[in-house]
Amino acid sequence: MSYLVAHPIITGKSPGSGSFSLRPEAVPIEKYSINTQFPSRLVADSIPFSSKSVPEILNKYSMNPRSVEADIIEETIAECEAPAMKGEDKKCATSLESMVDFTTSKLGKDVLAVSSEAHKTDATFQNYGVVDVSKLNNNDKTIVSCHKQNYVYAVFYCRTTQNTDACMVNLVGADGAKVKAVVVCHKDTSEWNPKHLAFQLLKVKPGTVPICHFLPEDHIVWVPKN
Repeated sequence: MSYLVAHPIITGKSPGSGSFSLRPEAVPIEKYSINTQFPSRLVADSIPFSSKSVPEILNKYSMNPRSVEADIIEETIAECEAPAMKGEDKKCATSLESMVDFTTSKLGKDVLAVSSEAHKTDATFQNYGVVDVSKLNNNDKTIVSCHKQNYVYAVFYCRTTQNTDACMVNLVGADGAKVKAVVVCHKDTSEWNPKHLAFQLLKVKPGTVPICHFLPEDHIVWVPKN
């Protein structure tokens, strides 16, 4: 089966943002580094994380309510509180423990976590060619994908997806740089927002073709072990 490839440029933006490409043989990749870390569960559970608590959160981190940072806080929390799409479960994990608990509750305790890896820390924006592809999950089994959010500490938007392939793609850049990139291919996009950027740029409609996207280094895909 062939796929249209929707590739988000790696900027740390939330799912659904970025630019897209129809050329899986020449993939543009940008370096993005994560500076925030998970607090412990004890600390994370003691910090409010809800829309009604935004004023308290802004006060705790000495943020101006009219600042760009405050807008980001509100947007991230609003996205976390939005209903899941039909057929999916979701959770915004504010600690490593909560991410693991959510994942194992959906996939069982025998799981594998994978993420994209760049072998060169100073990789530049350039074209990458596909060397080979290996599938990570069996027969459309549920996977959990966790996407790094913009926040004052590490928050991951985790969701289950079905009828989805997860793959590891080995890439090589024009300068010889090697990248192991995680790709998620959604075979059923019928429940996606028709205004999703992928449909606009690829000029397709929901539910008509599978769509794949590469995941940045700071995003994680969990799959049941084979």
